[in-house]
Amino acid sequence: MNLIVIGVNHQTAPVGVREQFAISEARLPEAVKCLASQPGIEEAMIVSTCNRVELVARANGSNVDLQACLQKLYGFDPQPFRKYLYEYRERDAIRHVFRVTSSLDSMVVGEPQILGQVKEAYATARAVGAVNSQLDALLSRAFAVAKRVRTETAIAMSAVSIASVAVDLAKKIFGNLEGKSVYLVGAGKMCELAARHLAAHGAKKIYVGNRTYERAAALAAKFNGEAIVFDQLYDTVDRADIVITSTGAPHTIFRKEHGEKFLSRRRNRPMFFIDIAVPRDVDPEMNKLDGIFVYDIDDLQQVVASHMSDRRVEADRAEAIVQLEVDKFLARLQTLDVVPTIVSLQEHLETVRQAEIDRVRGRLGALTPEQEMAVEALSRGIINKIMHTPITTLKSAARESSESTTVIDLVRKLFNLRDVRKAEADEETVSEKTGAQR
Repeated sequence: MNLIVIGVNHQTAPVGVREQFAISEARLPEAVKCLASQPGIEEAMIVSTCNRVELVARANGSNVDLQACLQKLYGFDPQPFRKYLYEYRERDAIRHVFRVTSSLDSMVVGEPQILGQVKEAYATARAVGAVNSQLDALLSRAFAVAKRVRTETAIAMSAVSIASVAVDLAKKIFGNLEGKSVYLVGAGKMCELAARHLAAHGAKKIYVGNRTYERAAALAAKFNGEAIVFDQLYDTVDRADIVITSTGAPHTIFRKEHGEKFLSRRRNRPMFFIDIAVPRDVDPEMNKLDGIFVYDIDDLQQVVASHMSDRRVEADRAEAIVQLEVDKFLARLQTLDVVPTIVSLQEHLETVRQAEIDRVRGRLGALTPEQEMAVEALSRGIINKIMHTPITTLKSAARESSESTTVIDLVRKLFNLRDVRKAEADEETVSEKTGAQR
C-alpha cells in the first residue's frame, strides 16, 4: 500500500511547536491539494487539530520522502523541527491511523471529538479529489474500528475531558463556580463543551464572541447567554471570570497589555483563561500578571494524565482490538494484491480451452447437445484441476506478506501472464504523455 504518516502531536512536541504546523480549516483544502500534487504521492489527507497535525499519504513507491514535502507545504525549513516529527510506514502507519481514530492516541483517551475531526479531514480530502480507492478503504475501516472500540470496551465511560479538567482547575482558583460568568471567544465545539460543563457546575452568565455574529448568537441561545459583536471583544471580556478561547487566529489575540487593562477594570478580581487554541490565542506573558491564570492545551494535558490510570485496563482492551483489526486489514490488502493474477490466470486458461476446442471441432464432426455438454464439462474439469494448485498457493501466499510478491511473479512467469500492475502504470504514463502533447 506504501502508506506514510508524518506529523507532530501533544506527545512529541510542545504547543509552541505544534502551532507552527497548524493548518486552519479555511486553508486545509488547498494544503491537501498541495500535498497530493507532490511527486510520488497518489492519495493524501491532512488531520489538523489542537493536539496534532498529521500528513497521511499513499505513495507510488517506497522511496518517497514525505518530510521533503513539508517545506513546500509550509514555506519554511522544517529542519529545526525534525526532532519533534514522527513517521510511520506500512503496518505501523495503518496501526497509527486506527489508534488515532479510536482515540487511543488522544490527550484524553476515549474522548469522542477526534473521530469527528478525522471524518471532517477525510471529507475535505475527498472533496478536493485527493482520496480514492486505497485511502478510502483505510479510513472506512478506521471508522469501523473506532465504533468497535467504543462498543466493546468502556473506554469512553466517565472519560475525563478537556472541558471537565477546565472545570476542576476553575474550582481550584475560585473555590466554587456559583454565580461566575463565562466568556466564550469562538463558537466551536470545544468551547461549547467547556461551557456546558461550567454551566452544570453553577456558572451563571455566559457571553459569546465570534467573528461571525450569527454563530455567536446561535451558541449563546443554547445557554440563555448574550452574543457579543467581535469588534467589542476587548471592551467586554473583562465582564467574565472565566474566558474560554479557541478562535483559530494565526496569532495571539490576548496580550499582556490587554490583561493589565482587564485587571484594572475588574479592580484586580482574578480572571481564568482556558486557551484551547492552536496556535494559541493567549500570550504566555499574561500568566505573569498577578490575578490572571492562563492554562493552555499542554497545561491541561498534565492534569489529564493524572486521571489515566482508571481507564488503563479498558485502553489495553482497545489496543488488542486495534492490533487484531490491523492484522485483518493487512490480510485483506494482501488478498486484493493476488486477485488480478488469479483473474488473469483464469482468463488465460479459458482462452486456451476455447482455442483447443475450436481447433479440434472440425475433426469431431457434428455433435449432439449431450456430446457438446460432455466436451464442455471435460475441458472445464481439466482447467479447474490445473488452476487449483496455483490459486491455492497464491491465496496462501497472500497471508504471508513476505512471500506474496515472489509467488505472484513466479505464477505470472510460469503461465506467461500479463503484469496487470505494470500494464496499468504504462497506460497511465501513455495517457499523461498524450495529454501533455495535446
